Amino acid sequence: MFYNKDSRYHLNRALVALFLGAAAIGFAPIFVRLSELGPSATAFYRMLFSIPVILLLAQLLPVDKEKKSPRTTRDFLYLFLAGLFFSTDLFFWHWSIKLTSVANATLLANTAPIFVSLGAFFFFGERQNKIFFLGLISAFIGLFFLLGGNFETAKDKFLGDCLGVLAAIFYAAYMVTISRLTYKFSTITIMAWSSIFSALVLIPVTIFSNESFVAITASGWMILFALAAFSHAGGQSLIAYSFSYLSPTFASLGLLFQPVIAALLAWLIFSEALSLEQAVGGATVLLGIYIARMGNKSL
Repeated sequence: MFYNKDSRYHLNRALVALFLGAAAIGFAPIFVRLSELGPSATAFYRMLFSIPVILLLAQLLPVDKEKKSPRTTRDFLYLFLAGLFFSTDLFFWHWSIKLTSVANATLLANTAPIFVSLGAFFFFGERQNKIFFLGLISAFIGLFFLLGGNFETAKDKFLGDCLGVLAAIFYAAYMVTISRLTYKFSTITIMAWSSIFSALVLIPVTIFSNESFVAITASGWMILFALAAFSHAGGQSLIAYSFSYLSPTFASLGLLFQPVIAALLAWLIFSEALSLEQAVGGATVLLGIYIARMGNKSL
C-alpha cells in the first residue's frame, strides 16, 4: 500500500518521477565504465559533485513547509545510515561494472526488490496480493531473458556478478531507509545529507583501494560531473521524491526499468549487442511492472 494517501495527481507525478529517475540512473553504468578513475574514486566524485547541484535545486524548488530540518542526533544517525548504505551499494556496484558486463552488473544490482520486499515484510508488515507478486516474477523472468547468455564462469566475471548481488542488498537497505525518512524530511534534505555522508565514507574507501583522485583529461572530469549531476542529483532525487508517495516495494520494482535502459546504451556504446531474446526480455520487464501496478490496490 502507499504510505501517503494523496490525490491521483500526486500519485501520477510520483510514477512519472520514478520512471524518469530510473532512466537517468540507467546512464550511470555507462559513465562508470567510461570513467578514467577507479570504481571507488568514481563513486566518491559522484557524491561530491552532486552536492552543489542538489543545493542549487534546493534554492530553485518550492519549500515544503510540512517537512522539518534534521536537528537531533537520531535524525542525523538515520541520514548517515542512508549515506552509508548508498556508498556501500556504489562501492560494490561500481566494481561489478568494471569486472562484468553492464547488463550483468545492472541486472544483479536491480534484484533489490527481492530484498526490499523481504525487509518490508519482516520489519514493516507490508503485504501484497498475488497479482503483485505475479508481476514481480514476470519482471525478473524478463530480466534474465534480457541478460541472455552473458553469465560468465571466468573468475573476474563471477566475482563481478557476486558484487552485483551485494550491491542489491545495500541498495534495498537504502531504499527502505529513505522511504521512512520521507515522512519527516524533504527530498532535497535527504539527498543533500545522504550525499555528504556518502562522500565522507568513500574518502577512506578510495584511499584504502589505492586509487587516484585525479582524472587525466578534461573529458574524464566531465564524465564524473555528468554522473553526479544527471544520474545522481537528477535521477536519485526523482526516485527519492517518488518514495514520498509510493511504497518501497512497488517503487523498487519500477526501478527495473533501469537495466533495460542500461542494456540498450551498452549495446549502442560498447557493442554489447542485444539479441532477440534479450529484446523480448526487456518488453517482459515492462509488462511485469504493469502487472504489479494493477495488482497493487492503492493504484
